Amino acid sequence: MILDAGPLIADAERVNSRLWSLIKRAAERGDEIHTTHPVLAQVWRDPQRQANLARAAKHFEIHALDDAVSVGRRLASSGTADVVDAHLAVIAESLGTFILTTDPDDMTLLDARFERYA
Repeated sequence: MILDAGPLIADAERVNSRLWSLIKRAAERGDEIHTTHPVLAQVWRDPQRQANLARAAKHFEIHALDDAVSVGRRLASSGTADVVDAHLAVIAESLGTFILTTDPDDMTLLDARFERYA
């Protein structure tokens, strides 16, 4: 799975949350959890107050925005403009995984596989 900003905003600072439960289960199974540098840039505001976000990020494989052409093509084909979401869609597709998101409408427009995080 690859994480969108929504789950991190909603639950990264709450240790007894669904997100931390997912992180724990993935670690126990040896599964990887992914996110991107642009997603972290969306959610990271104050490292002094976001210690649990920093702790959670240590469990993630973090992907750089290094394929601007594919991201731009995804934006063009979907008629959308959110670079962060398009990047998630491209990375998820390349990994053969789904996006955990609080914004399924954008992911639908991007023709991305996703699971809604509620």
